[in-house]
Amino acid sequence: MPLTRAQPVPGPEAKETVAPAVDLVLGASACCLACVFTNPLEVVKTRLQLQGELQARGTYPRHYRGFVASVVAVARADGLCGLQKGLAAGLVYQGLMNGVRFYCYSLACQAGLAQQPGGTVVAGAVAGALGAFVGSPAYLVKTQLQAQTVAAMAVGHQHPHQSVLDALGTIWRQRGLAGLWQGVGGAVPRVMVGSAAQLATFASAKAWVQEQQWLPEDSWLVALAGGMISSVAVVTVMTPFDVVSTRLYNQPVDGAGRGRLYGGLADCLVKIWRQEGPLALYKGLGPTYLRLGPHTILSMLFWDELRKLAGRAQHQGS
Repeated sequence: MPLTRAQPVPGPEAKETVAPAVDLVLGASACCLACVFTNPLEVVKTRLQLQGELQARGTYPRHYRGFVASVVAVARADGLCGLQKGLAAGLVYQGLMNGVRFYCYSLACQAGLAQQPGGTVVAGAVAGALGAFVGSPAYLVKTQLQAQTVAAMAVGHQHPHQSVLDALGTIWRQRGLAGLWQGVGGAVPRVMVGSAAQLATFASAKAWVQEQQWLPEDSWLVALAGGMISSVAVVTVMTPFDVVSTRLYNQPVDGAGRGRLYGGLADCLVKIWRQEGPLALYKGLGPTYLRLGPHTILSMLFWDELRKLAGRAQHQGS
């Protein structure tokens, strides 16, 4: 089946359908736009999650105490520009991960998987796993750059990277190609469950809002409402994996490329549970929601609106 024109997909995903290749561009663009607004929240969330790691090892830094105080602490230590640490890497990650994710999801919908029971969940999970794998090196660099700060405020291992390219080059020279995928074992489950929850609940929430007829069917407010409902599900299932991913990506490694603190996803989960308690898996929940919530809302809203525009332009062109 040619990919130049998507076949109509009945169901709640979108009234206007577009080709998967177009969805690649639209999904990546939508999530990059959202990243610009939410990256400061990602910086704060990363610091809070790494702070818990130090406390578990017997040191008790309290540099970051809740969301507002943490924003102030980052701004004081690194300047206002410090709130956008890792933005370039974040944009690369969002573009790669979500381009692949939305492309694969669109292919699955075009093939009719979305009409099968649980199809949107399966399609979202598989698409998310593939996107996470492709984008993992950029997420690695993003996490390590966002952890960087002055010594007095440092939490987590400090990697001396000067830029995205410097980080990629340093990791490549020290650990080879495999080093660029450090932490991917935590990232794939994280994005897989988040993607499944996001795409499935967004589609269902949009359909439910339209059925209630509270808003005009073609209004952007329908997508906004769907994104708000979807954001709660995403944060609930994704936060524990997000904590684990942050720690796996930022941990120091030995000469063989093995993590010095955690042996992988399961080892990290067990150590956090034993040393810090089960609630530690929701460390930074407030900032995580304040980051993932708006990011989910904005990215799904932008994606939905861009799809409408692209679908209409495609229809007019035909």
